[in-house]
Amino acid sequence: MFGLSPFELILFGIVAILLFGSKLPEVARSLGQSYNQFRRGLSDLQGQFKISEFTNPTPSTTTKLEDYDEPEYSKPVAPKFTPPPAKATGEE
Repeated sequence: MFGLSPFELILFGIVAILLFGSKLPEVARSLGQSYNQFRRGLSDLQGQFKISEFTNPTPSTTTKLEDYDEPEYSKPVAPKFTPPPAKATGEE
């Protein structure tokens, strides 16, 4: 369970009892309530953003390949390479 061995779970339980003592049921209850509130808030948030709208767009919003215009290429975009002038060898 949770990737923990039985020994680690028992050790965790003993530490929890030592830390919280008689308040352990109250702490567990408050953690459970906090978790439930988090889950409710998450489900409300998911309800506001309908995920199906993003994954399955309606046919009216899709664009076909034929709808795009081809770009016109008149001039090269990159500058031309000009080699540096050659140095004369032997003369100084």
